[in-house]
Amino acid sequence: MHDLVSDAGWRQAPQIRDLTQVTSGASTFQLDGSVVPVAEVDLGTGESAFFEHHVMLWKDFSVPMSVMDTPGGMKRIMAGMPFVISVAQGPGRVAFSRDAPGELVIVPIDPGVELDLREHAMLVATGNLSYSYEKVQGIKTILTAGTGMYLDRFVAQSTPGLLVMHGNGNVLERTLGQGETVQVEPGGFLYKDSSVTMDISTLPLNPEGNQGLQAAKGIASRGFAAIKAARALTKGGDLQGFQAAAGAALTGPGITLMRMTGPGRVGIQSMFVDHETG
Repeated sequence: MHDLVSDAGWRQAPQIRDLTQVTSGASTFQLDGSVVPVAEVDLGTGESAFFEHHVMLWKDFSVPMSVMDTPGGMKRIMAGMPFVISVAQGPGRVAFSRDAPGELVIVPIDPGVELDLREHAMLVATGNLSYSYEKVQGIKTILTAGTGMYLDRFVAQSTPGLLVMHGNGNVLERTLGQGETVQVEPGGFLYKDSSVTMDISTLPLNPEGNQGLQAAKGIASRGFAAIKAARALTKGGDLQGFQAAAGAALTGPGITLMRMTGPGRVGIQSMFVDHETG
């Protein structure tokens, strides 16, 4: 694990070497691969792990599967959140991977500790963790999907649990002191301690220079949604459509960021991949 810290306080998120074993109860976790990494879990007798069903890569024939009841019902479907959470029961081996390059990070969660993770970043979690979700208010218009951002919430009850998450690109972590604040681009946010408070802040961008520069700033201010709209309008060389999209972006209020205030850890990913298009 690297312990180098940048001048701004960011370090590589805690990682383990390939094929190093990490135990949780009677279960063992191993990570392998550097491009599209794989998490292999050897579940102990009577222990379980849960995950989005499409991330399972392979399993022993003898490992039974079931479905976890998830909170939210129809709200989860409308928001693009996973409605079906699969559960694998030990003993036996199961392996998981995301269909995207990036890094896997293993995070132990002690009893009473709560970790908030962006939606669709969980790879697999031990069955003794409670799982819920919460919508981040005020962030609907700045993500490509248009449905806003949701946080998966993991809490350990009486015994420690283990969470394996996938970050697109590289995963970096910074520990904020009491009252210390950092602003993060929404697509870059990955996880945070529950002690870190989060709200949405918008910075106004004043147009300057020529029209091309103004249009670029306007599109940047609306993030991925404006870029997606402009791309759709320019299919077939629709220059007027692009100008219209750029003009609409110019009317945006500015660049929207997530303001994190410590104390606690904040994790970011260096590449955003929308779950609907990535």
